[in-house]
Order: sequence, then C-alpha cells, then structure tokens
Amino acid sequence: MKTATEIILRLVCQLGLCVLLVLEIQVASAQNHLPMETEADFHRAMDELSNWGRWGDDDELGAANFITPEKRKQAAKLVREGVSVSLAHNVNQEPAVDASAVLNREVLRVSPTGASDRYRYTGSYHGTIHSHLDALDCHIMYEGKGYNGVPYEDVEAADGCPRGSIMAHKDGILSRGILFDATLLPGKATADGWLEPGTVINYEDLVALEEIQGIKVEPGDIILLHTGRWKRREALGAWPTSDGVAGYHADVAYFLKDRGVAMIGHDMWNDVAPSRIEGVFLPLHSLALVSLGVSIFDNLDFTDVAETAKELNRYEFMFTAAPLRIEKGMGSPLNPIATF
Repeated sequence: MKTATEIILRLVCQLGLCVLLVLEIQVASAQNHLPMETEADFHRAMDELSNWGRWGDDDELGAANFITPEKRKQAAKLVREGVSVSLAHNVNQEPAVDASAVLNREVLRVSPTGASDRYRYTGSYHGTIHSHLDALDCHIMYEGKGYNGVPYEDVEAADGCPRGSIMAHKDGILSRGILFDATLLPGKATADGWLEPGTVINYEDLVALEEIQGIKVEPGDIILLHTGRWKRREALGAWPTSDGVAGYHADVAYFLKDRGVAMIGHDMWNDVAPSRIEGVFLPLHSLALVSLGVSIFDNLDFTDVAETAKELNRYEFMFTAAPLRIEKGMGSPLNPIATF
C-alpha cells in the first residue's frame, strides 16, 4: 500500500513538478538535524548522539564496529587500477609555528657494515603537524570521562589508557575510504586550490559533495576531508592555528551518526577554528571521540590522493592503516594508504 507521501509525490510529478519537489526533499533531509550554534546545543548533542553501551559496556572500538568482515571484503573489491597513494605527510623534523613537536633523528653509527639511527619526538605527536590516529577512550574526555565512560582517574591510575587504547586497532584498519574534496565546493576554494583558514565545512556541505563527487556515505565508511592545508603551507608557509583552520563544523557530528561513519580524517585537526561555538574548543573532537566513538585521524596529507581521485574520477578506495602496537597508548603516528 502506498503511503500518503508517495501518493502526493506521484500526483505532483504528474503536474511536472517532480524534479523540484525531490530536490526540496533532499535539501530538507540534509537539514533535519538540530542546530549546533551554542554551548547548550553542544552539550545537548553530546548526550543525544551518544553511542555509549551500543556495542557493550566494555566496547573499545566504538563506531569501528561498523567495519565488519563483509565491509572489508567490499572495500577490497574497490581495488581496480592497483594504484596506491600515501595519506600521510612527511614526518616533521624542523621547528615551525604550527609544529608543537619535531622528530629528532640522530645517527648513532656508520660503519662499513651498516648504519643505524634513533628517533625521538621532542614532545607529543598529537597536535597539528604529525599524521596520527587518536586512541578512542583516553585522548579526549568530556566531564572527566572518555568514550564509554572511561574516567580520567583510571587513566591516571593505569599510567596510560587502560581501555580503548591504540591497541584496539593492533590488527589494522581496512575499510572503504571516501575523500571529500572540499576544494570542489562552489565558492569555498581559492584560485590556488585551497580553503582559507577558518573556512567552515558543515553537514550540508558534505551532502553537496556527495552529489558533486557521485558518492554516498554508508555505514563503516571512513571519510577524509581535503582542504588543501599542505598545498597552502608549501606556497605561503606555516601559520599559527590562532589565524584559523579550515575544517568540519560541529554539526557534522549529526552526519556521522546518520550515516554510521566509522572514522574521520582531515589534513589538520578536523575541527574548524574558530569553532563557531563560543566557549567550546574542538567540539567535533569531543562529539566524535567521546560521544559517538568515532576515531579521528589528524594531519593527514591528501594532496596526492586528490589528484589521483580527480584523474580517475573516483573518490572511493580501499583504505588501510596500521597503528603501532603500544600498550596503553593514547594514539599512534602512522602512514595510511589509499588503494584504487
């Protein structure tokens, strides 16, 4: 039996207004989430979007549970050309205004039989320069708790992440990756091919990119936002985050929930800055990691993969990543790969 909506739609289509009505319905469906403009909106969303307990009280994977064996097999079928592209930036070894830490590479031995060196970060690999994956339960907390209720007191007592550490992904990550190339959005990018610091990408922009790129986000997907950060940095030099960061608006959290997104990534720290929510710093980090259980890749580099995707006219690929096996670790540097 047809619903009343279907009957009305059929009648309207017979009047020649079908295309217009369908477009209006699509726009409305992309705007049916609650507002995300104030601190109160943020706190409400932290509660209403929560996935705590959805996969059990002791769950350590969060939305990565959407990456099922069947999802992995589907992702593997995306490999057609056999072309692989790195999604990480070169490990930073030089001081810069956007680098809170550098990697010190020290040569320890050189001899006729070989050589060795030592790597040491001067600070945390977290921040705005090193490509890394955040551990789900401990890196970001809200009201003293991480995803699925891990309290900060337990982290202190364990001297590390007692549950939901980076070891949760010791067997690697493999799923369908989608590059959202924000430079394709009308009016967003400069003529040089990047978004200026502070440019907002919201829920509706992601829906628009689905249409532009001919792709639809499905449960278990990993979505990656290209803003041209590294291209701009190479052309104009590093800039402080106080000057702004192009990135996701906090209302993207509703998109993540609606579509069952497993993980997100970005060429900076994911959140737009300023955040547009007064009094809340990096709201999407809290909404994704703590409430939704959506893991976050920071400071990836999509310059090469954006060119490859444009050449192939294909913005989906097999995504793989292998974090280091670090017990109680709160994240890991890594080099994700897109394979077409």
